[in-house]
Amino acid sequence: MTSRNYDVIIIGGGIMGSSTAYHLMKADKKIKVAVVERDLSYEKASTALSMVNARIQFSLKENVQISQYAFKVLENFEEEMEVDGVKPAIFYRREGNLFLYDETAEPSARKAFAMQKELGCAIEWWSPEKIKERYPIYTNLDGIVGGTFGPEDGHFDAYSVLMGYKAKAKSLGAEFIQDEVVELITDRGTIESVKEKTAGTKEVVQDIKQASSSIQGVKIASGLTLNSSKVINCAGAWAARVAATAGIKLPVEPVKRQVFAVEPEFKVPYPLPLTILPSGFYFRTETGGLLLLGKSMKEDPVGFDFSWNQERFELLWGELYEFAPVFESLKLVKGWAGLYAMSTLDANAILGEWPELKGFYLANGFSGHGLQQGPAVGRYMTELITKSDHQLDLSIFSPERVLFNKPIFEDGIV
Repeated sequence: MTSRNYDVIIIGGGIMGSSTAYHLMKADKKIKVAVVERDLSYEKASTALSMVNARIQFSLKENVQISQYAFKVLENFEEEMEVDGVKPAIFYRREGNLFLYDETAEPSARKAFAMQKELGCAIEWWSPEKIKERYPIYTNLDGIVGGTFGPEDGHFDAYSVLMGYKAKAKSLGAEFIQDEVVELITDRGTIESVKEKTAGTKEVVQDIKQASSSIQGVKIASGLTLNSSKVINCAGAWAARVAATAGIKLPVEPVKRQVFAVEPEFKVPYPLPLTILPSGFYFRTETGGLLLLGKSMKEDPVGFDFSWNQERFELLWGELYEFAPVFESLKLVKGWAGLYAMSTLDANAILGEWPELKGFYLANGFSGHGLQQGPAVGRYMTELITKSDHQLDLSIFSPERVLFNKPIFEDGIV
């Protein structure tokens, strides 16, 4: 056999692919779903290499709503994903997120705070005095005018959540294939733009859709052809590479992010929330008396680079010590690098059917937020595929904004 037929093919078996597979099978157990994942050990998957965070502290309403849904899912995840009496242990810890703001960032932070309150979020505005009262070791708050604390924000075991979705999807009938998609098959080869896209009008979009080609399936490295009229790109940092095989240029780049785990000589007597400084430096406590440190920087390299270096650690240590001098003495225990699937358009997700290729759906460009957005996105992609009513309107993330270069404005990207 040189080909197989499926109702839906999902490219990528990380959090997005596995969540989507689960939701599809939950919606219709008769549907035939294949998930093609290049490495089912997930050694270099962004899901497994994440520092992990779930937060409602976004400035875009839809991102807040996505996180609100994720909170509900995570609360009941272990029970929902039980298979043959076995439940995943995700160690969901709601230790909070604390964003600190300087005078420049305060106006936009206040605006986002008001919106989050209107949506019913658990969110608090803290003065510098309140911050020091709650976390006395945060002694250097020079220039800090306040902070927002999300008491229900937290972290969990990313790998267990991924395995939970995967196991449940398989139990419902989804097929996981370890292989690599090397080509998208369309009904007329490489796609060419229909016309100059200078205005984002509905008429132009309709013209594009009417003249577009259709997806027919995928070719994988082992030589097989997988046929389907519906293909979903959940390839994470590899998303643009996959799309390019059909002539589609996605504004998604693999950007290296590094995390360092340190053991401080000073033993913190209570959990520290994920604390984000105005500079973008962040840290939190981890089990075993460790601290995890990280920071996204403009000079972070683009490419499939998983190396990590001690020079970055020295910079982070300096910021940590300046903010909380109790961490003067510490030991570097380990570090690792993972990839953000960075949307260079606006650092927000690209969700939906690509207008120039019927049946080709995108769930890409999450820019470091994919883990917490996986539950809602998997459900949303299923609603698009099955043409069901949307429980959450995420049309703001439509791929059409890529064609017309219309970015979404979002503050507070970490």
